[in-house]
This record gives sequence, C-alpha cells and structure tokens, in this order.
Amino acid sequence: MGTVSSRLPVFPWDRLEPYKTTAAAYADGIVDLSVGTPVDPVPALVQKALTAAADSPGYPTVWGTAALRDAITCWAGERLGAPGLGHANVLPVVGSKELVAWLPTQLGLGAGDRVAYPRLAYPTYEVGARLAGAEPVVYDDPWGLDPAGLKLLWLNSPSNPTGRVLSADELRRTVAWAREHGVLLFSDECYIELGWEADPVSVLHPDVCGGSYDGIVAVHSLSKRSNLAGYRAAFLLGDAAVLGELLQIRKHGGMMIPAPVQAATVAALGDTEHVGEQRERYARRRTALREALEAAGFRIEHSEASLYLWATRDESCWDTVADLAKRGILVAPGDFYGTAGERFVRVAFTATDERVDEAVRRLAQ
Repeated sequence: MGTVSSRLPVFPWDRLEPYKTTAAAYADGIVDLSVGTPVDPVPALVQKALTAAADSPGYPTVWGTAALRDAITCWAGERLGAPGLGHANVLPVVGSKELVAWLPTQLGLGAGDRVAYPRLAYPTYEVGARLAGAEPVVYDDPWGLDPAGLKLLWLNSPSNPTGRVLSADELRRTVAWAREHGVLLFSDECYIELGWEADPVSVLHPDVCGGSYDGIVAVHSLSKRSNLAGYRAAFLLGDAAVLGELLQIRKHGGMMIPAPVQAATVAALGDTEHVGEQRERYARRRTALREALEAAGFRIEHSEASLYLWATRDESCWDTVADLAKRGILVAPGDFYGTAGERFVRVAFTATDERVDEAVRRLAQ
C-alpha cells in the first residue's frame, strides 16, 4: 500500500502548519498570503449558468459538450491568437493539477524515461514524474538538456512561483529544440491572463509554433482568471494526436467534468468583463503589497505576471516565514519550489482587500 507514496516527497504544505498556527494566534487574526486561492466571488453569470444546468441526471462525456469545445476554441483564437483550432485540438480536464500529476502516467512513461521542468517550479511536475516511475530532471534553459530518454518537457510561463514570463523568442527556440529531438512539449499557461509588466505569449501563437500544433500542448485553467478554483475547470489545447490518445485513456478512467461545471465554463469563457474586474482587484492588491514589502526591506525579482510576488531579504526562506508569521502574515517558503528558491518567499495577493490592507499595516510596524 505504501509503495507508490514512498516515491513522493513530503507534502510541502504540511511543513507550513506550525507557522500557520503562529500567524493565526496574532491579534486580529491571520493574513494568509501562502496558497494563492481565490477569495473573491464567482462571477454572477457563471453562477447562473451553473444553477441553470443543475438538473443534469445523466453522465457527462469526457470530451465535453460541443458548446464547451466551441467556447474553448473561440477563446483560444481571440485571446491566444491561435488560429484553426478544431474540436480535435481540445480536451477538457478536471482541474490542471490533476492533469499535471497524472500526465506522465497517462502517456505511458516509466522507468528509463525522463521528465523535465524548470529548476524553480510548481512541485506537481516532479510528483507526476515520480508517480509514473520516471526520472524528474530540472533545467535552467530547456535547450541545454540532454535529449536522451527525455519524453516530456514542461514549460511554465508565466511562472509559478517567480512570475517570470518567457519571451516569444525563448518559446520559439524551445519549440524548435523539442521538435528536433522528438520531445513532447507541454506548456503550463494557467496565469496567461495575469500579465502586469509583460504581455505573456502562448506556445500556440503562430509566431512561436509556426502555425503547426505538432508536438505541443498548452494547459489552461479558469481557477485564477474567473475565481473558479472550486469548480475544477481546465482544458488542454494543441496536438490532436496527443489529445486524442489522452481522450481514449480518460474515457476508460471516467475523468469527466460535471455537466453543470461544463455549462459554467462556457459562460466564463464567453465573458471578458468579469476578467477585467478581477484584474483590477489584483492589480490594486499587488501594488499595495509590493510597495509595503519593498519598504520593509524586501527585494522583488521577476513577478512581472501571475498572482505572486517573488520576494527576498537575502536570508533563509524559513527565517523569513518565521518572522512574518510572528506578525500574523503567512507566506510560502521558496524552497517548496526547488532548492534555488531557498532564500525567497512567494507572496500571494489573493487575500481580500481588508486582509491585504492589514498585511500592509503589519509590514510597516
């Protein structure tokens, strides 16, 4: 029973619990800037679409409704500049974390295969490799990797945790390298609508992929742009052959998005007003926290996109976590995302306006 779990690292967030307890004991309560979970309301039109589809007694399909696939391809054409996408280029998934964790297994990877991801990265890329029994490999520049045995290459732009955005030139070079060496490229773009000091580009843009989706797949989610983390609404776009194979596997596994969530996703993708309103909320919180952190002696690196500030005081990340916890502020230690982050913390600006204002007040003390 413990064989598979023994392949995995300690669940990182469990290590933060003592600091959470300390922060929660602070007068006026905790300001939790660690996980980055949405706290603002689900848009009204999305809630309406969900409830209108509540009478859904039959099984949904893994591939989703035609309306869902239409909504995804239309959004990708307008927002990502990705032309010519059809239903064969689309696959809905039950949240992006599920996909990341199980993708190597669903691709049939195992012993002797290698999965590469950025040196500073979302921990689930490594988890996915280990679940499959494949070898996890970190990189600084993907084109510097040894392609021998490399079967899956992850990109992440905008980055979690650093907020770094890869340029179109960097993306184009990586796509060309992956194709040259026969490596399947998955690009995690879940924060693409949250650029602040940069305009993130999708790997599916013709300037990057040359108008062909061969060998590339983009991962997208509505958790951040539409406050739908609780809905588990995400999707893949790209190589039809790869997505067709995954579709067959996921049919057998029953990995389907509930019908009301599919209807809600259609509504969310068809509306841009709520996205703009949410961006304005995040922009205000980001500015307030950045100014407060810098005034308190922190240096912010990258952070040109996403929902986080990548901050350092040039000390152990755990020393920073402990100090901020004493002020009732909880942040994520940078080494959750790799040893290269051991002197940084990740500060989410997904708390309410009131909690962000309270964090600013405490940082000034």
